[in-house]
Formats: sequence, structure tokens, C-alpha cells
Amino acid sequence: MATGLTLSEQFFRDQAASGASGDLSTVLNRISLAARMLASEIMRAGFVGKLGLTGDSNVQGEQVRQLDIISNDIVSQVMDHAPMIAGIGSEELEDVYAMPGSEHGKYVLTIDPLDGSGNVDVDGAMGTIFGIYRRPEERSGLPADVADFLQPGRDLVAAGYVLYGPSTMFVYTAGGSVHGFTLDRSIGTFFLTHPSIRIPEGAGTYAVNEANESEWDDRTRDMVATFRRQQSRCGPRQARYSGALAADVHRILLRGGVFMYPPTSSRPEGKLRLLYENAPLAFLISHAGGAATDGRRDILDITPTELHQRTPLYIGSSGDVAEVQRLLGPGRD
Repeated sequence: MATGLTLSEQFFRDQAASGASGDLSTVLNRISLAARMLASEIMRAGFVGKLGLTGDSNVQGEQVRQLDIISNDIVSQVMDHAPMIAGIGSEELEDVYAMPGSEHGKYVLTIDPLDGSGNVDVDGAMGTIFGIYRRPEERSGLPADVADFLQPGRDLVAAGYVLYGPSTMFVYTAGGSVHGFTLDRSIGTFFLTHPSIRIPEGAGTYAVNEANESEWDDRTRDMVATFRRQQSRCGPRQARYSGALAADVHRILLRGGVFMYPPTSSRPEGKLRLLYENAPLAFLISHAGGAATDGRRDILDITPTELHQRTPLYIGSSGDVAEVQRLLGPGRD
């Protein structure tokens, strides 16, 4: 049930509680504006022919859909009016986008503008995943570049996701509690509907793409089988996998369980991006009482060495993530 508290009001509450300036609130408000614009584009896409593939590939070698380009353009355009953002690192861009005239900006933004865009054609769930880092002080006055972004997830000042489904939800943390807001489309405002979210323990689902089983190592295959056979020490878990990371993590945030994207023989480094997906979601989940690992290390402790670095990801309730690590065992390559 909505409380009447709007997303913008919560941003300013966070600002007051932390003693921060209004710059972070402005950035978050800009992200919420981009989210509302994206929600509108997604709803209209099927009517105006924006669903299909463009024929191009992004820097990740993945096929690009028209909505991927539209989403990235919307984020860039909205942030052009936020001088406190020095640069954007996007899954869709090969290099950092240094914001014109924002060399003194305090923050940099990492973003997956449209997670799960493969679901567009079937009217499935999609999302936007974002993280905000404070720039190193010695970088102030310089155009943003990769050096501003190579920070561990623990250094994030805010992170979250927007889920586009039957309703549009904005879920975020600025280093305190995790709150969820639902968009009232009739007036274009996000209202607080899920205050102070805590991820449940001892319940929920497991989410993994089991079509990749033939490419897993034996430990991974046995670990997933333990969940499938209801033999996990955490208790029974039903399988749920949507093909949209934000949607799967959202379910687990509210109901408990674990999302897994293990390494494969064709992608031994993992598939999901550390800066755009794994670190922001790990930051959010950890502030809701959960955990995230690449199988050996806490995701939040990994300092990236490149902009588009990938890692495996196991994220969810603390007990389920601990069970994954136990089943994978020590010394895993």
C-alpha cells in the first residue's frame, strides 16, 4: 500500500540524514525522470515499431534492439542537464561518455539502460540497473575517463534498479535502508510502497539458466542439482528464471532465495558486467541484509580493472549464498 511519500521526498530525507549536499538527490531525481520516460517508451514500443533488432552489435558482442539505443540515448540526454555527473559508463557504450562541461562533477554513473531487452518481443519484464560513485578528489577538473570508474562496489554511494512490468517500480538505497516506489502512471509520480525492505531468509526461489548446464563444471552442475532436488540446507526452493536480471533479483529481494549466473566453458569469466549489473545489485542486496559473491569473493570487494569487466554472480539471501559457496567448495578455479 502506498504511504503518500514520494520518491523525491525520500531522496531529500536521505540527504538530510546523511548531511550531504543536494547533488546526489538531483542525480537520483534525474534517474527517476529517465525511468519514467523509458516506461513510456516501452509501453508504446509495440505500437510504433520499436521492438526489433537493429542488425548491429554492442561492445559486448550482443545484438542491439531499437529500444537499447533509445534507452541509452534517454539516459544520456537526461544527464546532460546534471552537471554534478562528470561521466557515464554504459553497457551500450565502448568508452566512457564524458559529460560536456562537467569536469568538476562529483559523481560518475554506471548503468545498464535496458536489462532484459530480449524480453521486448514477448512483453516480458525488463529493467534499468544503476550505480553512482563519487569521483576521486584528484580527478576533479579533468574530463571523466575510465580511472573514475575502477572502484569496488563498496565505494558506491547509491545504487538501484527500475523494474518495468505490470507496474513500474524504482528500488534503491543511498547507503541506508532499501526502499521500493511504484509509479502512479496517471500523475507520473513514484510513491513509497515497499519501505525498508529486508530480504527474507529460509524461503523463496532459485533462479538460473539451466540451459547452460552442459557448459558448467562439475561442482556447479552438482550445486544447481542440489537446489533442483530440494536438497539444499536452506530448504526447498522453486525454480524461477525470467531472462531479466532486475526482475529475478526483485523477486528474490521480496521473497528470498538466490540468483545464479555461473561461469561457463565459453564464458569462464562470467557473462554479467561488474560495474553495470553485479556491483550495483550487490550493494543494494547487502543493504537489505543479503549477500553476493562471484563464488570466491564478495562482489563488493572486487576492484575492476577494465570498464566492461565480467564476473560470475550468486546473489540473494545470505543463507542461500553461503550454501552456494559451501557447495562450490574452497579453491575453485
